[in-house]
Amino acid sequence: QGQLVESGGGSVQAGESLRLSCVASSRSFNFNIMGWYRQAPGKQRELVATTTRRGAETYADSVKGRFTISRHASQNAVYLQMNSLKPEDTSIYYCNAVYYTGVEVWGQGTQVTVSA
Repeated sequence: QGQLVESGGGSVQAGESLRLSCVASSRSFNFNIMGWYRQAPGKQRELVATTTRRGAETYADSVKGRFTISRHASQNAVYLQMNSLKPEDTSIYYCNAVYYTGVEVWGQGTQVTVSA
């Protein structure tokens, strides 16, 4: 099973931007879907954005127009550009990848904190 390594989290002011990165430990992993989820304290984990190998993208309504997901398929990497951040975006962000078999892999999570 592959490993996902996330980076790019941090603390910013409202209105600022962050870029999250997630790179698989091997380029040979055959992932169909890669994406980002987030979980705030006391809340369930929720989808932020996903992208398939064919380029189909899905976004949570709360981030549409502010966040952009991109993928480097040959490097098994996925990125999340987050603009116009809001305090309600504060969460732990998790990278997720799904093999064509349906098996899922999760990253360890990276904290994003947005202050007003």
